[in-house]
Amino acid sequence: MTGARITAEGWGWRHAGRPTAAVAGLDLTVPAGQKVLLAGPSGAGKSTVLYALAGVLDPADESEETGRLLVDGVPTRELRGHAGLVQQDPETQVILSRVGDDAAFGAENLQVPREETWDRVRDALDAVGLGEGEGIALWRDTSRLSGGQKQRLALAGILAMRPPVILLDEPTANLDPAGVIEVRDAVLAVAERTGATLVVVEHRLSVWADHVDRLLVLEPGGGISHDGTPEELLAPGEVRDGLAAAGVWVPGRVPPSTPRNWRSNPAHSGDESAGDRAASDLQLRQEGTTAAGSDARSARRLLSARGLSVSREPLRTGWRRRFSPAPAPVQQGLDLTLEAGEAVVVTGANGSGKSTLLLTLAGLIPSHAGSLTAGTRLRGEHGVRLPEDPYRWKAADLVSRIGTVFQEPEHQFVATTVRDELLFGPRHARDPQTGRRLFTDDQAAERAESLLGALRLTALAEVNPFTLSGGEKRRLSVATVLAAGPEVVFLDEPTFGQDATTWAVLVGLLRGIVAEGRSVVAVTHDRDFAAALQARTVRLEAAA
Repeated sequence: MTGARITAEGWGWRHAGRPTAAVAGLDLTVPAGQKVLLAGPSGAGKSTVLYALAGVLDPADESEETGRLLVDGVPTRELRGHAGLVQQDPETQVILSRVGDDAAFGAENLQVPREETWDRVRDALDAVGLGEGEGIALWRDTSRLSGGQKQRLALAGILAMRPPVILLDEPTANLDPAGVIEVRDAVLAVAERTGATLVVVEHRLSVWADHVDRLLVLEPGGGISHDGTPEELLAPGEVRDGLAAAGVWVPGRVPPSTPRNWRSNPAHSGDESAGDRAASDLQLRQEGTTAAGSDARSARRLLSARGLSVSREPLRTGWRRRFSPAPAPVQQGLDLTLEAGEAVVVTGANGSGKSTLLLTLAGLIPSHAGSLTAGTRLRGEHGVRLPEDPYRWKAADLVSRIGTVFQEPEHQFVATTVRDELLFGPRHARDPQTGRRLFTDDQAAERAESLLGALRLTALAEVNPFTLSGGEKRRLSVATVLAAGPEVVFLDEPTFGQDATTWAVLVGLLRGIVAEGRSVVAVTHDRDFAAALQARTVRLEAAA
């Protein structure tokens, strides 16, 4: 099999309900077998181009198409199955309940002979690190995979198809550092072996820049602003500087992030200043284990876990326990403490239980064993009678104390417009000290407008959240939590899908709330993010 030729002739696309086009005037020719890295600021239309090439965009849904987009001279909608697409959200691509069946789904639909299909499946799973050598059996339940493992599974399904065109939308966004290299090399090996044309969308250019033939940079709402080899466009000089200024992640550059003075919770209006807090932290370090130091540290403690074990599978009770073993935890025996004004990042290999730990600490799933205790500072005077374990709190008690940003942004959207999404949290937040509403309607509206502007979402305020790009959904999901002003913010991969500019804004907002005396806990593989927050690192090792 060989690759396919891609041609765009004045092509453009306007999504239904949007006043402006996502892409316009795209003129492009990609020779068969070429490897292309597609870059550009968040919202520039990169995913739209990939979806169009995969033939899954349909103008019949009140969208509007201009020009022509062809693969080997044929309109892309007439060649479905000719291109393999890995989307940003792997949850949307897991179809079947067993790993092997899911990886085989595409090849079976292309009527690949059965014996060859399973040879391809095993080869693809091994290539992306999900083979039996890694302890992942073909009959493994796909619901038990982590987000990063599901991303690998989606890619394995595409590699098993061996299509003429491979389309990847941020394929390494949720992978651990070793997995990034493993997956990239697997893609390149398949492309080399089959001659497939490869188009990769990625914000972090350094992963792919040395391995592709061509770098294309999209202009938001337009066509191509830059077209050349990575060596040409990323060489020191005016072009490289211009790309960095436009928000492109130029290798070797980390955008500066300024802490934003985000007075997000009026309950903190009398908090100690940054200088006082720094002096307090120094005193704690000097006092060590003295009684005074211990009392001060206890007063700042928000959460404390002792011998904590975590699992997505609840413990079986009653008669069921007699006939089946209790599910094994993904992590066990963890001792963790979170204090006010602290940033913590949780790292580790895919499948090591990072997201499960995050959801447990946030009070959204029960602990498997051990104890999780909320300190008096987190519970507040009004909540002194709350149970110690946040999992036993009501939603109204959680919203003003603990906010959680899920790995999949769509899992937390509850409104029909971006603006209403941002208003929902402040309207339901309650002051931990009094139980009264934390924000008036006017204050809630002011906070929503401020976050819309800060995160470049103002033009999308009346848009349905589910129609946003991946990067826009991530910014909105973070903003909805910040809008409610909780004491602790838990975030799962908060920076995926962000260009350098929006990354710096998100980091600045989070640095601001830490400086304010509240806390941030993030699951992330983004080392620049951890460094910018000066975060303490908790690394989880994969369960044996």
